[in-house]
Amino acid sequence: MNDAAAREVVLVRRGTYHDSVTLMRVSRALSDMPGVTAAMVAMATDLNVSILRELGFTIPETDPGDLLIAVRASDTEAAVEEADRQLTTFQRADPAPEHQPPLTTRSAARTPADLVLVSTPGEHAFAEALDAVEAGLPVMIFSDGMPVWQERLLKERALLQRAGDVLVMGPDCGTAVIGGVGLGFANVLRPGPVGVVAASGTGAQQVTSLLDWAGTGVSHVLGVGGRDLSAEVGGLSAMRALRMLDDDPATELIVLISKPPSPEVARAVEEAVGRLRTPVVRAMLQEGAPDLTEATERVLRALGRPVPEWPSWPSWPGGRPAAKAIKGFYAGGTLGAEAAMIAGSRDIVDYGDDAYTRGRAHPMIDPALRVEALAHTQDTDVVLMDVVLGHGADPDPAASLAHAVARAPATVVVALIGTEGDPQDLHRQAAAFREAGAAVFTSNAQAARHARSLL
Repeated sequence: MNDAAAREVVLVRRGTYHDSVTLMRVSRALSDMPGVTAAMVAMATDLNVSILRELGFTIPETDPGDLLIAVRASDTEAAVEEADRQLTTFQRADPAPEHQPPLTTRSAARTPADLVLVSTPGEHAFAEALDAVEAGLPVMIFSDGMPVWQERLLKERALLQRAGDVLVMGPDCGTAVIGGVGLGFANVLRPGPVGVVAASGTGAQQVTSLLDWAGTGVSHVLGVGGRDLSAEVGGLSAMRALRMLDDDPATELIVLISKPPSPEVARAVEEAVGRLRTPVVRAMLQEGAPDLTEATERVLRALGRPVPEWPSWPSWPGGRPAAKAIKGFYAGGTLGAEAAMIAGSRDIVDYGDDAYTRGRAHPMIDPALRVEALAHTQDTDVVLMDVVLGHGADPDPAASLAHAVARAPATVVVALIGTEGDPQDLHRQAAAFREAGAAVFTSNAQAARHARSLL
């Protein structure tokens, strides 16, 4: 069907709220319907209204608290009915008035809370996180886009709290596991003796997934945000997290995961590590340092545990032309940086960067950008890409990405990050990508080396 045959409808639902992830999933479901050429279900924020206008929709006067349903399709009535059905599925019944939840972070902090999770647009995250810190509660800031001076101020305020467990995780902290409970993008991990301090969400997921493959679990995974070890922030949360794990009787060994820190922060962190009783294995992503897989193997040896052969499915169908270039289509920035270092390629795109996620779901949830990128590859390209499983991620990434891999002219190598306990069924995902013609590795470093060997 072409656009000329399509009709357009824009509905405004006053005072109706759904979270952004729910709305992005509904939008994606509508977009996949036959006869739909454009669809977006979103709150009427300035950004979303501008996106809809760029898509050619005429938007009436709205308030940011309104819900917009915009569809261009041959059968708009059916599309709207499907939108309502999807929204009803996600909508919980309103609680009785006497059981209404707190409406602000400050009021919620007066309840028996242990931790605050902030997931708002970045420009609004500071006030909520500050309320949590001043209430003496640790806070995980999933939001990105927070100015670095606000991050520094939050972490300085946390150090002034009398309680020693007021930890600021983030901003842009995508992964944490606290006492076995996963927050954000989190794999299903067995309990065990390894504590993780991570200035990298997907870096933590790679290391902990490999540990799980080796039969070794974790006590806690404390994400601190990708900028924490920068000169501007000073490693304030990383050093506090190290001390917290050092005091934890369930933690026998700590892994510190980060992209290259600033030199002065690296020295301060090393001094902090030297004061700990618990041994620390460093997984710093920089030239001359072990990659994430090698760092994981060091952890296992330090614990006196065997290093397994990491599962992979690397065989190829024949008849492909000689490869000339490696391209990377990554959802995880740290995994993409690791792949670039090992494969020697500068053509690695991090689709999880703020530039690509503004106004749309993270690529671990929404595959659309990478599906489009795969379609524009050449038959002499080798494409490296990660597929990250776990709670919060796409419930079936192979449903979209494996089809795109099968149609892509390029040779595709997939780093499949996850555990056998993850809800997506890792073995089914691996089989789908393998059937589509990709080589599949559970180690991102091994995937990158394989890609390099194909040149």
